[in-house]
Parts: sequence; C-alpha cells; structure tokens
Amino acid sequence: MNNQNRADDATLSLQIEDALVARNLRGMKTVQSALQTGYYLRAARILNKCKGHVLIGTGFPVIDTFETDGPVGAIALYDALETLGATPVIVCGPPVSQALMQNYRVHEIRVGEHQERALEAFKALYHFQPDAVLSIERPGQAADGGYYNMRGESISARTACFDTFINNAKCPTIGIGDGGNEIGMGNITEALKDLDIVSATTRVDELLIADVSNWGAYGILAMLSVMNDIDLLASVKPREILEYLSNLGSVDGVTRQNELTEDGLDPSEGEAVLLQLRQIIGMV
Repeated sequence: MNNQNRADDATLSLQIEDALVARNLRGMKTVQSALQTGYYLRAARILNKCKGHVLIGTGFPVIDTFETDGPVGAIALYDALETLGATPVIVCGPPVSQALMQNYRVHEIRVGEHQERALEAFKALYHFQPDAVLSIERPGQAADGGYYNMRGESISARTACFDTFINNAKCPTIGIGDGGNEIGMGNITEALKDLDIVSATTRVDELLIADVSNWGAYGILAMLSVMNDIDLLASVKPREILEYLSNLGSVDGVTRQNELTEDGLDPSEGEAVLLQLRQIIGMV
C-alpha cells in the first residue's frame, strides 16, 4: 500500500468517526477528543487479518431480557467476517444466547456473580484460540466490580461477565460503546467524568465510539469494505434484524418496549447511517 492509500484510509476513518458521533445522543462527541483518530481504521485492520475465530461479545440486559442495540451490530459483523473468511462466534449469556443459538455459532456464558468467571474465560480462550476478541454494547465492570445501566441501576445479577475474556485475551481486543458504561470505556475514564454515567473501567486495545453501538459495527464494515473492495454494508438490513430479534423477545434499551427500534430510534435512522457510510466510502 502506498502512502497515498494510507492517507486516504486515514481520511475516510476520520470522516466515519465524525459521522458516527454527529448526533451526540449520549455524549460521545463530547469525549471523542480523548481518542487518537483513526480508531475505525485500526480496528478494521485487526479484523481484516483474522482467518481463525473472532469472539464477539454482546447482549446488554434490560429487565428480564436483552436490548436491540448490540446484537444487531454483532450479527452484521458476524456475517461480514464470515464473508471475509473468518470464523465468528457470538459470546453471550441467556436469554440472548438461547435466542441466537438456532442461527449462529454461540458460546454461552453464565449470568450473575460467580467464582468461575476467570476460569470460564480461560477455557473458552484456550478452546477457540481467537485471532481477535470484540465487545459490542456489553456492560463493562465499574470501579467497584459491578455492572450498571444508563440509569445507574445495578444489573450485576443479570449480567454475564465478558470482561474476563477481554482482560485475558492474548490477541487484539476491540470495544464498541455509546454511553460510557460498556467494555472498553476504561480507555477514556477521565473524559467520562463529565457524563452522567457509572463508567466502566475495562480497557481494550481499540475503543470505538458511536451514537448507537450498532452503528459502530457499520463503521468497521465501511473500512473493511474499502480494504477488500467489496460493499459489505449493502447486505446489512437493520429492519430485518430488528424484526428477527423482536420475535425472539428483545426490547429497546431506552424505551424498554418490544419494538423495532434501537436506543429509542426508528430503524430508518440506522438505514440513513448505512447510506451515509456507503457515500463516504464511495460505494453508492
């Protein structure tokens, strides 16, 4: 790759980064300057090299089920990585694990506080020997070791621990979040102090932020599309994935209702973001 291509990729990544926090729904635009630019490019480069297993942790508990933000992006990433020759595995706890098991490779982890969190991670990491471990919209442990939602309510009893996977992985780790309480936000702890959130302390090699975490997955796909000269975004259908998840019992994380929305937004918002990303990378 010549220097011109490198510069072009860096420019595209910056355009994607800015587009994905433009709405500033939960303060991600506010904290963006805490990150070194090029994070979508760097994450895509990690994933572009993967030909073995890629572990994708997702599933944010809401009431007694799971929210739509996270699994939509996880499914989009799963399909794209499979297209590119990797073997993705979605790692999550019930009920989202049970919901996805029929159609995807799923590794189920145990919900709630227990003594075998580290052992659970070590066993899985040894078994899969992943090329990368990625977290999208998964709760991250706060300074006290607990898990909290956007309202500051404890969700520890309903959360499976993916932090141990991230902390013990011998491969690159990526975190995608949109509020400050997700895995990876430990990278920008200081910047999050001004937000009304119990922030997560778990760190990753590359933190990616977006107004909606699902959109962060689309940002990675945009950069992978450029690298492979293939439009990986064209086949992403947020509305269809939302319908699929809704039928399996998902709820919107903001409204807490079983509806075809993500973080209170109509699927047309996600579709508009997909179109914008495809325009940025010159695929439409």
